[in-house]
Amino acid sequence: MRGATQTKWLVAATAIALAATACSTSSKSTDKAASGGGTIAVQLGEPQHGLIPQNTAESEGAEVLNALFAGLVEYDNKTNEPKLRVAESIESPDSKLWTIKLKDGYTFHNGEKVTAQSFVDAWNWGANQDNAAEGLPFFAKIEGSEELSPGKDKKPTTDKLKGLTVVDDKTFTVALSAPFSQFKTMLGYNAFYPLPKAFFQDKKTFEEAPIGNGPFQMDGKWEHNQQIKVKRYDNFPAADGKAKLQGVTFKIYDKLETAYNDLRADNIQATDKLPISAMGTVKGEFGDRYIYKPESGVGYIGFPIATNPATYGKPEIRKAISMAIDREAITKTIFSGTRVPADDFVNPLIPGYRKGAMGDAAKYDPTKAKALWDTAGGVPNNTIELGYNADGGHKEWIEAVANQLKKNLGVEVTTKPFEKFGKILDALGAKQYSGGFRMAWSMDYPSIENYERPIFSKVAIENGSNYGGYVNEQFESLLDQADQAKSPEEGLKLYQQADDVLIQDLPYIPVYTYMSSAAYSKKIKNFDTDAQGRMNLDEVELAG
Repeated sequence: MRGATQTKWLVAATAIALAATACSTSSKSTDKAASGGGTIAVQLGEPQHGLIPQNTAESEGAEVLNALFAGLVEYDNKTNEPKLRVAESIESPDSKLWTIKLKDGYTFHNGEKVTAQSFVDAWNWGANQDNAAEGLPFFAKIEGSEELSPGKDKKPTTDKLKGLTVVDDKTFTVALSAPFSQFKTMLGYNAFYPLPKAFFQDKKTFEEAPIGNGPFQMDGKWEHNQQIKVKRYDNFPAADGKAKLQGVTFKIYDKLETAYNDLRADNIQATDKLPISAMGTVKGEFGDRYIYKPESGVGYIGFPIATNPATYGKPEIRKAISMAIDREAITKTIFSGTRVPADDFVNPLIPGYRKGAMGDAAKYDPTKAKALWDTAGGVPNNTIELGYNADGGHKEWIEAVANQLKKNLGVEVTTKPFEKFGKILDALGAKQYSGGFRMAWSMDYPSIENYERPIFSKVAIENGSNYGGYVNEQFESLLDQADQAKSPEEGLKLYQQADDVLIQDLPYIPVYTYMSSAAYSKKIKNFDTDAQGRMNLDEVELAG
């Protein structure tokens, strides 16, 4: 689930994230440890819930898991192409039957060896609907997934995916129900991380102190709304690059302004989320230590189509709202140029993005918007509400959108702040909130498909991030055809046709795409963020 909005998707999610809960640190957060490397503190938002890779689809939890785990593949920071990490090889003759071989040397932080069984057990748990894992949709392509996830009011008939077979300690095979050329690309997402035996013995303890296989290990338990501490795992394979730092403290904030002031005072050494109030001055203050580059996120206004069809059920109403939003004004005035107006459901970093794909729907035209609104009959009581998470710096732009809609459509608009991002996600997931809502998505893996199925497919309604309850059978059919395309080029065209259906229906309104806005202190070097907005903490060093 990142960058500057907390999402459930990054997802999960994931999703894109800006959340947190609070406290300032002391000015002694960088220390030279006796064993070398030093320690630092960085900004984090409070994760939504327990830290299980298969059940984490928002950016704050994913940030921590990225330090604690190593996946089968990782993504090149320049090209976003998948590169082998824990996997020695990932091969398939037909994009349907895949053989995965593991490298030697990886162990969990409790000393247990990472084996093929570690991955198979983790995926079986994530695919079982009884566990209600948010990563469940990512296993839907594996043969036997319908038996583990038969749907609402039905029970799984097995606890294992029949498409997974352990060949030996270092090898397992994955049989998909149909060819899927993007499968290797998916495998860097945290839902595909391995799990140790200790997880299955005591899940509650694991949620508070995960045992991973990555460059850092937990240093104590998650101190909710305060901090999460990790330390270097010295048995991490040297070939993968041991962490340079001895330890990192993720300080949890509920206000970005507080975190930014702590960064300026060197009470923390890095943040990958900056408050809107800093955008006009951060470059002048931090110089080369201010990072500004494209990121994979897309920010939306979403609609609870299934929960509140009387208000949001007509595509014409949703299109009128989209045309009444002045994206240029919001990105330039509110965000000081740190966002870019969106013109597609797909982020520009991703192959398959088409400049201007949304056409008139993304063009600010108050006159046409009002005419379309009136022709469609407006909304009941001439009133709509926009919800947002108050812990993520969204108040200003949501209120700007509300004012634009009032002025351009003549509709009454109220705004509803939710204390934390997790709160609005919970309300939407339980179908307890019927207003429009601020949402954002950052890639789980670099594929156009990842901007479609996890957010807008039927399978993602109960087990995913389709908070609007959108269903379109043409969209579903095009996704299936694209998955099974004989070539990447053919598949890309079909995914773009699915994108065209979203543009026609506008279940969400893309408002802006993200630029990574991060900053770090003089006390560290080699700091960077990836396209998912995650910090490269294993490469960071003290500067002097």
